[in-house]
Amino acid sequence: MTAYIVYESMFGNTAEVAEAVAAGVAGRLPVEVVEVGDAPMIRDLDTDLLIVGAPTHAFGLSRPQTRKQAADRAGHVVSDARSMRDWIDSRSVLSLSVATFDTHVHPPVPGSAARSMARFLTRRGCTLVAEPMTFRVNGTDGPVVYGELERATEWGASVARRVGLRPTPA
Repeated sequence: MTAYIVYESMFGNTAEVAEAVAAGVAGRLPVEVVEVGDAPMIRDLDTDLLIVGAPTHAFGLSRPQTRKQAADRAGHVVSDARSMRDWIDSRSVLSLSVATFDTHVHPPVPGSAARSMARFLTRRGCTLVAEPMTFRVNGTDGPVVYGELERATEWGASVARRVGLRPTPA
């Protein structure tokens, strides 16, 4: 059994959270973490658990305009090729166990990329194994709010437990 974590990240905060989630999952099964631009198409994945994460932009998943604004602000962004929206929108019918998370500025504003991804994936036949989760970031650029990376690791472990996976032998 395996897990695959795919993330979109502008300033590196979502990538950092994805690695923390992976640390929690890794106690239960092998896990691979991949930036969305480097990920195989979703229909080609061979995994028992898919976890996807993205930053919340303008009330949901990033769009071309919000990605451009992030790139203009930073000069360079981590996910500068394919967006999570494009990756999920492959129109494939899937039967994967999935969980979603997002990063969100603190203090919070409305919207959730995690809920948007969960909705898109369940419409394509995926089974949601955990409620969409949000991890807080200090302002647009970050860093991740103190304690959130530990919470992400705990969440990753709880997601792996929910899909009935056995701990990997020591």
